[in-house]
Amino acid sequence: MSTYLIFGIIIAYFGIIMLISYLTSRKSGDESFFTGDRQSPWFLVAFGMVGAALSGVTFVSVPGMVGNNNFYFFQFILGNVVGYLFITFVLIPLYYRLKLVSIYSYLKERFGNHTYKTGSLYFLVSQSFGASLRLLLAAKILQFAFFDKFGVPFFLTVVIILMLVWLYTNKSGIKTIVWTDTMQTFFLILAALVTIYSITTSMELSLGESVSRVTSHPYFRVFEWENKSGNNFFKQFVAGILIAIAMMGLDQNMMQKTLTCKNRWDAQKNTLSFSLILAVTQFLFLGLGILLYIYADSVGVRLPVDENGAFLDTDTLFPDLALNHLGLITGISFLLGIIAASFSSVDSALTALTTSFSYDFLDMSSKTGEERKKIKNRVLFGFSVVVFVIIMAFSGSRGDVISLIFKVAGYTYGPLLGLYLMGMFSQISVKDRWVPAVCILAPVLTYASSVYLKNSFNFDFGFISIAVNAGFTMAGLWIIRTKKN
Repeated sequence: MSTYLIFGIIIAYFGIIMLISYLTSRKSGDESFFTGDRQSPWFLVAFGMVGAALSGVTFVSVPGMVGNNNFYFFQFILGNVVGYLFITFVLIPLYYRLKLVSIYSYLKERFGNHTYKTGSLYFLVSQSFGASLRLLLAAKILQFAFFDKFGVPFFLTVVIILMLVWLYTNKSGIKTIVWTDTMQTFFLILAALVTIYSITTSMELSLGESVSRVTSHPYFRVFEWENKSGNNFFKQFVAGILIAIAMMGLDQNMMQKTLTCKNRWDAQKNTLSFSLILAVTQFLFLGLGILLYIYADSVGVRLPVDENGAFLDTDTLFPDLALNHLGLITGISFLLGIIAASFSSVDSALTALTTSFSYDFLDMSSKTGEERKKIKNRVLFGFSVVVFVIIMAFSGSRGDVISLIFKVAGYTYGPLLGLYLMGMFSQISVKDRWVPAVCILAPVLTYASSVYLKNSFNFDFGFISIAVNAGFTMAGLWIIRTKKN
């Protein structure tokens, strides 16, 4: 694909985003950056949230991971759907009743100030790593497709992306992102559909034949019942429930968009619609993964393997085929999809990080208009630097990024999940000052248990580590409970 064509696509895409930013920021108030003035249409939020949830991870990593993990990820998706029901009917009514801007304010009401700060801090760590790893994948692809041709070093590519994100989110924040996410979702799904069409057309397969080739392929193994396997159905399903609750319902990034809806009922319709669209879209990307491997075999493309025969660099399969083998239209659609992934993976995350830190640690609600603006700008810049540092630290990683993200989430979101579950489903009070110690000890015990069981019994926690982590947290809270309930 022509370098100048790629440059033109990037400029045109960014121009559209800047136009949206201008239109949405014309009547912005002091709260627009954080709450979107609570006037967002629920159906728009639902569709846009799909793009933020997918990002470059689902777009590239899920199709690639099929080669090593078959269709087992679908077990996790089924658990996600159940988790979203909990968010819809338990968490959203709670957040609207308390009229929260930062959702971690609940922990202050329930347990105390130390717990509140601890919960918010765990979100800041979790979201910083999650957003950075998602952007890392997209940045690597843009580096390969465009910036390498001009000799631009990778660190400068990341700086350019972060600067562009800052330009269109700086003024109106979440109010702008609700609209830009909708466009980003559209391009992500369009790229998948165009790629499927290109593969089936080039291999002269009808729709029925394509479905048959996918469902009869060795990688189309959906359920795993081996107890010791990290892909065991019950581990994946339960982990899917808990990670959905933690990474969406207890995540300021995702819930901040939901809380921009006009009322609780609209927010609940948003979450239910989002969960169904997301599940169908993820299934589509898994099916695309098998088609990519079928096509790769037909044109002689081979991924490197490790000493155990597992594929390495699975995240490069989709970019390589789309940009070098499937024609111009597929290349353009893929490029638009990965550009959308680049921005959607980090814009809302930086807004949520800014909101959480400003309200939870800098007492933003008590500041005047000019003070709020200065604080917001400084915090937004600070987290941009944090994301840059994390990306550079992991820039040499190999394998599928999505597994790395969920592995990290098991350790960082586990204490947060334990705090909320104990807060909502028990009436105990705790010694608030000891909560930070409990939340530090829980991930340490989880990691130690994981290593011991893996080495001694070849038992892999898989994604279920989040449940173990939350369990240790809840046990610790029970130990430090007080007599006063």
